[in-house]
Amino acid sequence: MTNRNIVELKNVTLSFDGEKILDSLDLSVRDGEFVTFLGRSGCGKTTTLRIIAGFLKPDEGDVFFDGERINDVPPYKRSVNTIFQRYALFPHLNVYENVAFGLRVSKTPKEKIDPMVKEMLKLVNLEGYEKRKVTNLSGGQQQRVAIARALINRPKVLLLDEPLSALDAKLRKDMQVELRRIQRETGITFIFVTHDQEEALSMSDTVIVMENGKIQQIGTPVDIYNEPKNAFVADFIGESNIIDGIMNRDDTVTFAGHTFTCVDEGFEKNEPVDVVIRPEDVDVVSPETGMVKGVITQATFKGDYYELIVDVKGFKWMVQTTDAYCEDQVIGIALDPDAIHVMHKSEFSGLYGDYSTFSDDFDEDPEAEDEE
Repeated sequence: MTNRNIVELKNVTLSFDGEKILDSLDLSVRDGEFVTFLGRSGCGKTTTLRIIAGFLKPDEGDVFFDGERINDVPPYKRSVNTIFQRYALFPHLNVYENVAFGLRVSKTPKEKIDPMVKEMLKLVNLEGYEKRKVTNLSGGQQQRVAIARALINRPKVLLLDEPLSALDAKLRKDMQVELRRIQRETGITFIFVTHDQEEALSMSDTVIVMENGKIQQIGTPVDIYNEPKNAFVADFIGESNIIDGIMNRDDTVTFAGHTFTCVDEGFEKNEPVDVVIRPEDVDVVSPETGMVKGVITQATFKGDYYELIVDVKGFKWMVQTTDAYCEDQVIGIALDPDAIHVMHKSEFSGLYGDYSTFSDDFDEDPEAEDEE
């Protein structure tokens, strides 16, 4: 990975039927980077991918590739290949001919095609499959054929639009590892789209979280998880208790009826804030020694830990612990300063973080199709 930006979007805006799908997007992708657009259906992530590919043109703003403005450059002239959810393999061609197809279209000399195809099949662990019909392959094998076909022309950027969504859970994990390996071995920039948080965190150098056509946060997987910028990001990336608080001064915040020492600074005195507590960062102690106490309303055995829903002054916390507890039991809660993350209030404040219900159905738009 280099410090050179290979893809840049500047103030990109796009609307469909009067509805703004992308709203003043600014982002840059470095050469050799594995970047993931992460968000819910309809948030604009696939639309962003299509703009980079050239299938859509922004209403406003500019798209740059290697420093050159490419708004008017058609898709076939961009050094970009795309793998979609449906791999679009040619069913009448075998594995070898599917991979060789792009080379034949570009009139690559015959003597160069064979070694290039074999190199790609070796890269995707499909040596010996040359004569197989693609219709006889598993989903993971078909995906690897699609990857080989997309990479054989050595694009500078590979765009991947939820390519793992049709695979079962175990195969998905295998392909996550494979894609990361292939990206590292080739050094090609990968721009990946997913709604799966674990997928994004495990594969990416950089995660771009999107919602409502806007970028909510850009950062490394560790930064996104540990230092979310707002309540949406905190809730979307893993489980989070998000509680109303008051930032009394630097390193001191009050919430749940108690004043805590924290490690956050730079807020106004007595500023209303959102406080994020990850369930795994809560220490369960006796009610007498806890900073706050609550009543367990639900206790669920999860195999290697127990998941507790705890009523703390009417707000339902999620707590994860290796110790067994019972419903209706009163417990104390203790928090280390670095377990407390303080965020500025945002448009998402008050919408997330209370575990009275686990359902997100009320957040989903039933009309939301992939107009992305």
